[in-house]
Formats: sequence, C-alpha cells, structure tokens
Amino acid sequence: MAVSAHKDVSGDEFVVGVDFGTLSARALVVRVSDGAEAGTAVSEYPHGVIGRELPRGEVSDRRVELPPDWALQDPDDWTAALAATIPAAIRDAGVDPGQVIGIATDFTASTCMPVLADGTPLCQLPGLAVRPHAYPKLWKHHAAQPHADRINAAAHERGEKWINRYGGKISSEWQFAKALQLLEEDPELYQRADRWIEAADWIIWQLCGTETRNACTAGYKGIFQDGHYPSPDFLAALNPDFAGFADDKLAHPISPLGALAGRLTPAAAELTGLPAGIAVAVGNVDAHVSVPAAGPIAAGKMVAIMGTSTCHVMSGADLAEVPGMCGAVDGGIVAGLWGYEAGQSGVGDIFAWFTQNAVPGEFAEEAKRRGVSVQRLLDEQASAEPPGAHGLIALDWEGGNRSVLVDGRLSGTIVGLTLATTAPEIYRALLESTAFGTRMIIDTFGDSGVPVTEIVVAGGLTKSAPLMQIYSDITRRPLSVIGSEQGPALGSAIHAAVAAGAYPDVPAAAVVMGRLDQDVYQPDPARADVYDELYAEYVRLHDYFGRGQNEVMHRLRAIRDRVAKAREG
Repeated sequence: MAVSAHKDVSGDEFVVGVDFGTLSARALVVRVSDGAEAGTAVSEYPHGVIGRELPRGEVSDRRVELPPDWALQDPDDWTAALAATIPAAIRDAGVDPGQVIGIATDFTASTCMPVLADGTPLCQLPGLAVRPHAYPKLWKHHAAQPHADRINAAAHERGEKWINRYGGKISSEWQFAKALQLLEEDPELYQRADRWIEAADWIIWQLCGTETRNACTAGYKGIFQDGHYPSPDFLAALNPDFAGFADDKLAHPISPLGALAGRLTPAAAELTGLPAGIAVAVGNVDAHVSVPAAGPIAAGKMVAIMGTSTCHVMSGADLAEVPGMCGAVDGGIVAGLWGYEAGQSGVGDIFAWFTQNAVPGEFAEEAKRRGVSVQRLLDEQASAEPPGAHGLIALDWEGGNRSVLVDGRLSGTIVGLTLATTAPEIYRALLESTAFGTRMIIDTFGDSGVPVTEIVVAGGLTKSAPLMQIYSDITRRPLSVIGSEQGPALGSAIHAAVAAGAYPDVPAAAVVMGRLDQDVYQPDPARADVYDELYAEYVRLHDYFGRGQNEVMHRLRAIRDRVAKAREG
C-alpha cells in the first residue's frame, strides 16, 4: 500500500472520500472548509481482476477456469481496502479521526452482484466459491453481449421509449444483461439471490447498515427512467422467469446524490478507524462523482476520467437523444440537470496490454537502466516523431466499444504495419486511437445538439504529458486538468461534506472544494491539421468494421468461442 507525502494542513473538520477503481482503492482526507487535501493512501486488490480462473485458497482447491470475456472481483478485496486505506490516509493527514464528519465512496460501474437479503454476497456462502456467477461481475465483464443484443432487439421491436435514453443500445456492461446471463446460465443462483445490487450501493450497506439505491447507477446502469424500471411484460418477453427481476431484486427507493444514506455503524467504525455515527453519503460512480471535483458545474463541461477505461460525463439543461451514449439521466450527476455519459471500454488497459505483451526485451532493459517504467520510455520515444510519421491507424476496440457503437464483441485493429514499423510507432498509434475515439464521442454529442464547450481530464493517465498533448491536438481543444491526482476521491469527499450538512448541495460545495488547472494543454494547429487527415481514416475504419459493412470481428470471435467451448468439452 502506498501513501502520500504528508502535507501541512490544519483545520477543524475533514471528510474522507474513497475511490474504488478496477485494480485498487484510494482514500483521500479533505478539509471541509476549502477542499485542501490532507492525506491519502492507496491499496491494491489482492485478487485484482479475476479473468482466467476463480481464486483458490482455503475455501476450495478446485480449479475453475473462466470462459472468454469474463471479468469478476472478490468483495473481500473491497472491505480489506477500507481497512487498509482509511487509517493510513488519516495517519498521513496527521489529523485526529474525531475531526472527520463524513465519508463517501464511489465505484467503477456497472459492477454488480447477487446477494442475500442481509447483503451477504453469494460467493461467500458455503459451496458457492466455485460458482463463477456467484461473484461480482466487473464493469469490463463482456460475456453478456448476447443477452444485451436480445434486450436491445426486444426494446426496439416493442417500441420501448427508454431505449433512446441510452443512445439506442443497452450495453453488455450494464445490470440487466448481466442479470439475464445469470438467470440463463445458473438459474439456481439467480433464485437464491434476494437482491441484485451495484457495488457502489453494496459498500454503503457495509458502512451504514442500510440498503440504498443511488440515482446514478439506477439511471445509467439499471434502466431506471421516469420513475420506474422496464415493465414485467418487457422482461417476460426476454425470458418468462425474468419477469419479476426489477420488482423482486432491484426495486428500492432511489436516493439522490449527496444525500445522507445513514450513519457509520460501530462495526464499520472499528474497520475504518473512524468515529461511529458520522455521515455516510449515498453511493456514486467514479466518473460522475468527479464532476464537482473540477469546480463549478456547468452545462457542456465534459469531464473525462481516464484510467483503465475512460468515462465522459457532463450535464445539460435539456434532454437530447445522443446515439451510442451510455445514458441520459435526470439528476444523474447533480439535481436539476440532465446528466450525460459516454465512454471507451479500453484506454489504459490497451497501453498496459501493449507494454506487457508486445515490447522487445531491450526496452525493458533500457527502462530498468534509466529507472523509469517501460510505459514512460515508450511515451518518450513515441512522441519524438511528428503526427503521421508512422503511417499507421488503429481502432481502440481491444476491450470492445462502449460508445458510440455499444458492442463488446468488436476488437482492435492496426492498419499500415510494415517490416520497418517499430514498437514505439505502434504504441503511438494506440495512443492516438484512444484520442480518436474520444473525438468521435465529442462529435456525436455535438451533432446531436449537446455541444461540448469545455474538456476537463482526470485520472491516472493525466500523468502522461505526451498523451494529453495528443488528445488536445486531435480534439483541437484546450484541456484543463482537475487539480488533484485523486479526482474521484475528491469528488466523493465533496459529496461527504454535503451529506454531513457542511454545504446545502453539491454545486455549492464544488465551488469551494473543487480544484481545476485551466487550459493546461493547448492544441498545436499544424499537428491538428495532420490529425484531421488521420481522423478521417479512423472514421472510415470505424464505420466499416463497426456499422455492419464487414462483420469479420464478430465472425472471428464466434470462431474463437466455438473452439474454446470444444476444448472445454
């Protein structure tokens, strides 16, 4: 576990924000009066992403391999992270725990799981640790794509009005597709599950002992629109046994963001080292909670949280239907505004994949000799050449496409490889591909009547100046940066301050506690001109492979899945 260098911050009242990411959790101690960051700590999950086989240990030594496109997590990692990060962050801050008045958390989403009526995850029950469907399905679990396809087809056939609020397609990453997969692949576990719950709400349950449903995950990930979920008739059309899913396993009063979920229980106080009875805010999603961390909230201000994936979120005064977005939700970011979300399923994951699997050994040796990471070395060498010098174009779909195609079965492509192509050149093309994907999202919003007037970036990838400059050049826009290395955790801390009663609402708290470094990166016109040419080629490939002209990616995946199934048999 890593902690920050101690900062000399004094004051009377503090709040704690905890950001649960894909591979780790981070806690941040923030002063209520001005948003000053006092201390932080990060803890890696022991099991990380469970993608190849279930963990073996004291519960079972049986090996259980997972099919392609699965991504699970162990909820014990999350509670262990609470116990590790919060006391360490408090120590790093040098404050008395009694000065903390509230705590809030955020989570990657949709990360959802089956639990009992008391909140116990099914994977923790005797005999169920060897059942894959008993575990939480991480956001990047894409094995429910066939179920998402059926949901989308049925919604359009029946003229369901809510489908257009999601750009015309529900993602395989969201709640309903994953739950339908559970029902049809392990119906016994589906029946044993009393509740189907987002990790964002489950962790709040562990902190305050109260089950809640936050407006963000319910709206974006749970198809909760205009006060209700999809009808039992619609669900029955998918599978008769699915008719009661929303009523039986989801239904619960929806809590507004920034509201008080409850008070920290004695058990949670012992786990975290915080005082029992302090305010616990309603749960939230890592991307959406980051918006107030960027300071004043305004329509058209897009905040891109860049990590293993990227989420693009912003608010608007009016409702519009944007093709391929992840959702438009009334109050989904702040009360009184429509919240919009789009995203890319793989960004940092793509870069990490390349550095782990496609870099010659001499790069690792040089990086070790210089005392830098392989990724930083690639950043340096990839940015040394001007745009277009590598003769490559890539599609950023190694993790599927979230927006604007909403298809987890799409895969990555690199065009233009020659025997002279080098690893840094390929890496540069991958960096650019993710920026092209972001420009596609921005253009789609603008074409749909939701103009993006400002771009703010946050997350771990902002540490790469070459990558940020590429994004500025490709989008032809200045990039501002949230003035915190822990944007989601700061956003959660802001929500904690509101839940504790220190501010009347989230926008008011954002003005005081948010932090923004304005226009850190500026586009270079000459580079942007070349990128306009490359982007035109990206769009041609994007539409050719992604809009039905050539289904080769789907066919290749089908062959792979058939062979994998035959090997299992």
